[in-house]
Amino acid sequence: MTIFDTVKIPDTEMCKTALGFVESNHDPFLLNHVMRTYFFGASAGQAASATIDMEMLFLGALLHDLGLVEEYVQSDRFEIDGADGAAAFLRNAGYPEEKIEIVWDAIALHSTLGIPQRKQPEIALVQFGAGIDVGAIPTELIDRKTIDEVIDQYPRINFKTLMLKRVGEVVARKPETTMHNFTADVAAQQVDGFERLDFCHMMHCSAFDE
Repeated sequence: MTIFDTVKIPDTEMCKTALGFVESNHDPFLLNHVMRTYFFGASAGQAASATIDMEMLFLGALLHDLGLVEEYVQSDRFEIDGADGAAAFLRNAGYPEEKIEIVWDAIALHSTLGIPQRKQPEIALVQFGAGIDVGAIPTELIDRKTIDEVIDQYPRINFKTLMLKRVGEVVARKPETTMHNFTADVAAQQVDGFERLDFCHMMHCSAFDE
């Protein structure tokens, strides 16, 4: 038995529509990443016997990097741009507003430490799955056989290099969005002439004398 015998892509029209949408606008390295995110997150949820809305988990994982897709790059942090783009897509497809709110949170918070774990399991598991795939969460928390099966089905395709390059391309156009999140680390490596923004600098340069 493999992970794909126990974790399925939900057989709903919304999931089919969303998958077709993502397949049409994600580069292969990014498409495979969001799919691995789903299977890693869902596997962890099953192991913890969590009560999960698998459709919301799938949509959150599938759409969580939409803010790195050119059409959806706006002026905010890529996580927020992606959450806004996903909400607009789901709303246009007639998805319930109360579920859109959870998917929005899952995407917007997926790189924020400490908060998703205190919210609904779908939100926590999107971060868990993505975190496993980028190395922010130890792989030991998932069965090695599961990881190997998922990577065999959705290869990494030079993921480390291509993901860092893409994040760097996006934040180079809006360096102000790097403050207090991991993209500052990416920009320092990927963006020529990048100057790190920090809270102390912001305070010292404020409009007040003291």
